[in-house]
Amino acid sequence: MRKNFESKSLLELYQYLHLPVDLLDVTEGFTIFNLKDVGFTLPYQSASYRPNFFSFLFVKEGSGKYTIDELTFEVKPHSVYFTNPSNYRTFSWTHIEDICLITFDEAFLKNYISKEIYDNFPFLLTETVKPQVVSDAFFQSVEGIYKQIQQEYLGKAEAKYPIIGHLLAILLYRIKEHIWQDYNPIYEGNRSSQIVISFKRLLEKHYRDLNNGNVEVVFKVQDYADAQHLHPNYLSNVIKSKTGKPIVTWIAEKTLVEAKTLLQRSTISIKEITYKLGFSETAHFSNFFKKHTGTSPVQYRKAHLL
Repeated sequence: MRKNFESKSLLELYQYLHLPVDLLDVTEGFTIFNLKDVGFTLPYQSASYRPNFFSFLFVKEGSGKYTIDELTFEVKPHSVYFTNPSNYRTFSWTHIEDICLITFDEAFLKNYISKEIYDNFPFLLTETVKPQVVSDAFFQSVEGIYKQIQQEYLGKAEAKYPIIGHLLAILLYRIKEHIWQDYNPIYEGNRSSQIVISFKRLLEKHYRDLNNGNVEVVFKVQDYADAQHLHPNYLSNVIKSKTGKPIVTWIAEKTLVEAKTLLQRSTISIKEITYKLGFSETAHFSNFFKKHTGTSPVQYRKAHLL
């Protein structure tokens, strides 16, 4: 196996780790299942990987460890564990009895919860959060929610994912209120972490302003560097070393997420989307979109319009 693996989805990660994938449906960028159903051969130790998705673990009964960069955390019963697309990590399990895993990507959050997702839930930007052992009462309250989410996930309702989105929002609000009420990620970690978080926030705000028509010019690397009074080469090096992705990749991925959201959730023309996202020609936008998705904006809209 390679030493480190960049994972675009949980499906891709499980395929890489040679784990069963029959529990996974990642068509909408969302999964939920119980780890006991995976069939891990215990004790289990994963390879090192960097996910491109968010995840929550709700450990009712089980034990193991998560390592993120140089930090290792024990996972214990009645703990809640959150990770986002950031650092390399490994996981190991010694006991799995009842552990629920939920994963979702940014496009899912914006399509089914809110375009201002990071304003409502700033903890989603955090880089490293240790598992939180919670009270019995709180664990029971979130267990009721995630079991309802799983029931919808396994069902055939026409509005399946909008329902899941509403339930996931309730879950996020409960977790925010109980664990991260006064949390501000900008104060987390060392200087490099603060630079990364500030960049992520500015990236998010800038694309929101683009969509709202408040700005017309797409930021370049120099603009993001100027906003933090940094040299662009230094900013680029920090982003690459901390996240594993060049800053231009972050910008391209954000553009793609926003494009998918606009194609799915709006009726504005593709020409308008082209200009909203800073492309000078519709052909340029179409080529960019097809390069990253394998399909044209028109085909994607027909297949995914909500």
